[in-house]
Parts: sequence; structure tokens; C-alpha cells
Amino acid sequence: MENKEKVQNSFKQIRHLAIGIFCVFMAMAVMLLYLLVDPTLSAFKFDSGKKATTNEYVSVPESDADFDKIENGVHVRTGFVEGDGLMLVVNNCTNCHSAKLVTQNRMSKERWLATIRWMQETQNLWDLGLNEEPIVNYLATYYTPTEEGRRKNLNAIEWYELED
Repeated sequence: MENKEKVQNSFKQIRHLAIGIFCVFMAMAVMLLYLLVDPTLSAFKFDSGKKATTNEYVSVPESDADFDKIENGVHVRTGFVEGDGLMLVVNNCTNCHSAKLVTQNRMSKERWLATIRWMQETQNLWDLGLNEEPIVNYLATYYTPTEEGRRKNLNAIEWYELED
């Protein structure tokens, strides 16, 4: 009888230990998941009831004072080509993604419009309203497909025979 009670006590201790280990791992998993969602741990930052002003967090150096500067026909901050609709594209496209995502793509007007529709349906892009046409026109004008690809075939080459 004593042996049976010892075995039962051993199983109880093992079960309690397993439950404790499980709880520790679950707590670690929850913390890791929270870190994935909010890596700054902003929920654990306490302020002393003082309201922050924008001047406390944002300081623009004087060299960056001209935020929308254009040099040599290129918008310096984004790399977009200067043209009609540039600021509409900057204001509507770079809110969600890098300008490089736009500049690396080359599409026709129809494909740009289809891409905008896809972003509206799946990526929560807002309705562009009257801005849509100038944006699409800008993109189709400056970021249209090019015929460049592989190098052209070599022509008028004087070939020679290699001698052994």
C-alpha cells in the first residue's frame, strides 16, 4: 500500500513540475508574440501624465528643412522623377511603402490601375478619388515598361579562328 502511495505522489510531483514548465513556456511564448507585435514595448512605458508635444519627438535638422527638394529633375527624398502628379504619388504611395517599390516597377497604365485596385482590395489602400487619374498618369508616364532587357545581338563582328 505504501508503495502505491509513493508512486502516486511521484506522479503528482511530475505532473506539477510539467504544469509549471508548461506555464513558463507559455509565458515566454506570449512575451515573444508581444515582442513581434510591438518591439518597442510601448505598453510598458509610463509617462507622468505629461502630454507630449510634437516638438519633443520630431526635430528636423536645418539641412533637411527643404523636405520636398528637387535636384536635376529628381525628388531628392524619394527618387521619383519630377512631373505632373509627383506630390500626389509621394503623398499617397510612400505612406505605406518605400518609393523604391514604385521606382523598381515598370507597368502600363492598365497594370498600374490593376495594381492600385489590388492594393485597395487586399492591402487596405484608401479610395484615391479624383487623385487616382493623375497618379496613374504620372506612373504610366515615368514608370512605363521599357524595351530594354537582354543586350542586342552582336552585328558586324569580324570573327577569327583560334589556332592550336
